[in-house]
Amino acid sequence: MDEVGDPREAVWKRTALAALLDTWDGLLKQGIPAEVLATTVIYLALTDMIDAHGEAAVLEIVERLPERVRAGDFTLSNGG
Repeated sequence: MDEVGDPREAVWKRTALAALLDTWDGLLKQGIPAEVLATTVIYLALTDMIDAHGEAAVLEIVERLPERVRAGDFTLSNGG
């Protein structure tokens, strides 16, 4: 997905992440469990990506997730 290399993409990602984190925190404060938020966001992301890129392209991304999880790509801390 990052092949094009639009120089604005890093700014867009930082802006989107900041906005989503603010919304996430607000929803947690309203009592919505993090697990519900996470599964909902994954669902929304996958449906949007499939709509934009098609099922085959999304399957290629999803198939790489186990190795990326094992490599720590999504680990924010080492638990300590």
